[in-house]
Amino acid sequence: MKDKTLVYIEEYFSRFPQAEYLKKSVAETIDLLCGAARNAKILLCGNGGSAADCEHVAGELLKGFESERPLSDEKKDALYSFGDKGKYVADNLQQGICCIPLVSFSAAATAFLNDCKPDLLFAQLVNSVAKRGDVLLAFSTSGNSENVINAAIAAKANGVKVVALTGKSGGKIKDFADVLLNVPAEKTYLVQEMHLPLYHLLCHAAESELFGE
Repeated sequence: MKDKTLVYIEEYFSRFPQAEYLKKSVAETIDLLCGAARNAKILLCGNGGSAADCEHVAGELLKGFESERPLSDEKKDALYSFGDKGKYVADNLQQGICCIPLVSFSAAATAFLNDCKPDLLFAQLVNSVAKRGDVLLAFSTSGNSENVINAAIAAKANGVKVVALTGKSGGKIKDFADVLLNVPAEKTYLVQEMHLPLYHLLCHAAESELFGE
């Protein structure tokens, strides 16, 4: 890892020393996210507040988080061929990390919920869009959300690595996770409060690794 990335990690654990046991899992997750960003994509799923977290993470990945991420010269040159308008686009777009918050498919979701098994919604979406090499960030504060567990199972069957963000016990999903990020809290709102700085770290670190000097 880059020195700057290591600094971000150390800063996080200095603020949250009670989560020190997650250090190795955090490093593994950063490696997985960077691998997916280079060659595949990141999928996200969760319920309620965790669904909002999925959207939040996507917002940090799809555009610059702490860096501006200018386009590559090759992409800029392609856009410049469209004249002044292309130059405007090229000079103002940012590089993104390909990700899909599965919670955002509102029309497909309502159709599936109406016609099929509700607890398989995320599994259906994973089955439809996932490819080998992708990574699924699966949020469940209890670790026992059936639709998230089913998504993890579908992901693994499709050659997708699963990172589960949960509360302290890890719940049932830990049996289907390649990496477990079980923050040291149990009540739902406290788990969610600890998930936010953790996924900010993951976004910051991935950006540093992929776009930093």
